[in-house]
Amino acid sequence: MDVQPSDRVLEIGFGPGVGVREIARRATRGEVVGIDRSAVMRAQAARRNAAAIRAGRVSLIVAPVEDVPAFDRPFNKILAVNNMGMWPEPAVRLKALAGLLRRGGLIAIVSQPRAPGATAETTATTAREIVGLLDAAGFTAIRVETLDLKPPVACVMGTAPSAPARSSTSKNR
Repeated sequence: MDVQPSDRVLEIGFGPGVGVREIARRATRGEVVGIDRSAVMRAQAARRNAAAIRAGRVSLIVAPVEDVPAFDRPFNKILAVNNMGMWPEPAVRLKALAGLLRRGGLIAIVSQPRAPGATAETTATTAREIVGLLDAAGFTAIRVETLDLKPPVACVMGTAPSAPARSSTSKNR
């Protein structure tokens, strides 16, 4: 994702906070916001990212992706790792997330199929599905990068539509 020092990044489904920690390490003058539906994951991530939270560079919110809060300003980047398959109506979710990105912002959806017997073709099929969903949500310059693990990991990235990003105030922050 090429996180820059001043980036503002949203991670959907942050789990135990490993990704949040890595993003915050790179966005030294920016901000990382994470949402995850699990209070247990929030507690683990908060412990792992305690210093960045105290410094005001990381915020962790308990909320499902279908209930993403409004934010006061747009994000440069959005990341979701191995959780889009659990989203209700992913096409609707992606359109909503597009509205949280600044013009030209980047979304990265990462997927490593976990089903027994998953293969490179399973990964490729999943990547094609994500490409179609991003395209339908209006993202442009969509590309796929693959990490050769067993099974392979696909990272599908797209650029936010050129319509201005939505901006509103959140009571959840």
